[in-house]
Amino acid sequence: MARVIRTVSPDVFAAHGDFSNQLHDTLRKSPWWMMSIAFHVVVALVLSMFTTTEVAVAKPKAVTAGSVVESFEEEPPDQEDLEPLNNPENVAREDFDVPVPVSDQPETDNDSLFNEPMSYGDIGKSDAPFDGPDNNGKLGTGTGGGGAFPGRGGGRPGGGPSGGGKPREDAAVLEGLRWLAAHQSPDGSWGAADFIQWCDGKPNPGEKPDGPGGAAYDVGVSGLALCAFLGAGYTNRGDHEFAKVVRRGLAFLKNVQDPEGCFGPRSTQHYIYNHAIAALAMVEAYGMTESNIYKGPAQRALDFISLTRNPYFVWRYGVKPGDNDSSVTGWMMMALKSAKLINEDAVKRGRPRPLSFDEEAFDGIRSWLDKMTDPDYGRVGYVTRGSGPARPQALLDRFPGEKSESMTAVGVLARIFMGDDPRKDAMIQKGVALMTQLPPTWNTNDGSIDMYYWYYATLALYQAGGAAWKTWDAAMLTSIVANQHKDSTYCGFKGSWDPVDPWGAEGGRVYSTAILTMCLEVYYRYDKVAGTR
Repeated sequence: MARVIRTVSPDVFAAHGDFSNQLHDTLRKSPWWMMSIAFHVVVALVLSMFTTTEVAVAKPKAVTAGSVVESFEEEPPDQEDLEPLNNPENVAREDFDVPVPVSDQPETDNDSLFNEPMSYGDIGKSDAPFDGPDNNGKLGTGTGGGGAFPGRGGGRPGGGPSGGGKPREDAAVLEGLRWLAAHQSPDGSWGAADFIQWCDGKPNPGEKPDGPGGAAYDVGVSGLALCAFLGAGYTNRGDHEFAKVVRRGLAFLKNVQDPEGCFGPRSTQHYIYNHAIAALAMVEAYGMTESNIYKGPAQRALDFISLTRNPYFVWRYGVKPGDNDSSVTGWMMMALKSAKLINEDAVKRGRPRPLSFDEEAFDGIRSWLDKMTDPDYGRVGYVTRGSGPARPQALLDRFPGEKSESMTAVGVLARIFMGDDPRKDAMIQKGVALMTQLPPTWNTNDGSIDMYYWYYATLALYQAGGAAWKTWDAAMLTSIVANQHKDSTYCGFKGSWDPVDPWGAEGGRVYSTAILTMCLEVYYRYDKVAGTR
């Protein structure tokens, strides 16, 4: 909730002095009953000044670079704005960044529409105002996206463009989400290393940790898991099986955001990845719900993205580190693109833009991609033009760079999302040709599995459409869907994917399951930019 610190200028005090002199002169000539009324008016004015100042000082909020100070006159508070005043738990969490236990109760107050049981027949109800055809009445209900993300939920009855037309992919998405839900920690996070300790939020001592990642990436994989739920149209609202899961996950991210807007500790140089992915999740959660509970964290996350970008170029590790890379830039681009979609949708509905962000960053991204793209072949480099993808040093031989076009996929998707037409742009077409030569192949012996590459290439080729997309789409069925665990142990492996790519040791089974689930949501996660088929 926006807070405005009110200060009183010397001119105001002077005005009050003139007023007092005039009032005193008038009252001397007035009867006693008029004097009584005037006395009570003056007392009321003085008390109101002291009350406003005290509230403003009691709850100061830091203003970070690039943030927007809003006034209540521009956007009156809704019921969710008032929740921290009624719920001491939320006051501590929102205003003072003190970690608290995550409540199972919805983060709303006295709005029955948020919590009414919903069925698929209820699609069209919304907790947000209905603004006509551009708002399809499904904002954040758990039965499909709305606003900037209208197609989300396409794998379920009444959902988006796929209309349930991809039954195997839709079933795989649901099983992936159920596995993620079963392994969420009680504090709302997903532990890259210790996920196996939990089964539906309860201790699970009987399982051994198969597929652990690194604990330093907990915030990042938590953001990735949330993106998987949001991508399928599930938010913290509605009567669906994942509402509590999403609510807890978003509350966890809010708890680990620092005053500058960064999600998670800065204990390793790779913390910037954690922030970028968590920012993507928080921005999309706000976009799907229009909830002020998530607007503040989303804005602060965008502010930190602005703070960390190198002037005229992009991002790498840390705050304006001087060097740049295409990998971190990809995740930052995704968060900024979602913010832009939210603002564009607001304008379309006749509303002010709700988020501010570094719009010049898109110029920096384009400059960096031009610098990194080989003009002859369209390959995008990681830190040097036309080079191969990034790899952990110890896994260079096991996962050869020529088996992946991950940075090319990032570059193609960024160009499309920035408005370049894939049917006309030469660099996009060359990149598409490179990716078509390396479709998803599940071979644990030749180093060809790269889920990070598959994720960006899936998004990029879906946008590009045509024969390249049809080839890739078919390959996803035989590689991704076919290799999801189908065993019957709910808190074991069922619904997950083994973390057998170059980044499995960092992200673990949570990473592999979340990112491959997101691949299979491609049919409804984002609208096609250029109208390709």
